[in-house]
Amino acid sequence: MLKYFGVYAAVLASMVVIDMVWLRLIAVQWYADSMGPLLSNSPNLWAAAGFYLLFPVGLLIFAVFPAEDASVVKAVTMGALFGFFAYATYDLTALAVIKGWPVGLTFLDMAWGTIVSAVSAGLGKLLLDYLNK
Repeated sequence: MLKYFGVYAAVLASMVVIDMVWLRLIAVQWYADSMGPLLSNSPNLWAAAGFYLLFPVGLLIFAVFPAEDASVVKAVTMGALFGFFAYATYDLTALAVIKGWPVGLTFLDMAWGTIVSAVSAGLGKLLLDYLNK
């Protein structure tokens, strides 16, 4: 059980670190320019914590653990697909129901969700392989 908690912690940490680099250093201006008045001055930390605690569980269930007896490529692929569909659900729903939601940001965010999920699942799989030795 401790092994699986360690893999969860690694996936969580990798996702948070990679996402913070993206959101705070790389894409901060894209989001600000695209969302304008829709963007909150400060994030809802409870909602953010909920996302960051839950999303890695999904990556473990749908990408990392199913690839336990397979290659890292399977975990990365399944992580990418999980991220794509999860972020697409959010972004396309926002595009459908929020007046002024930017189309360009929808596709940028979906691509980002695919990438961060693939990398985090791959790192989780590498750690799982290491711990299984």
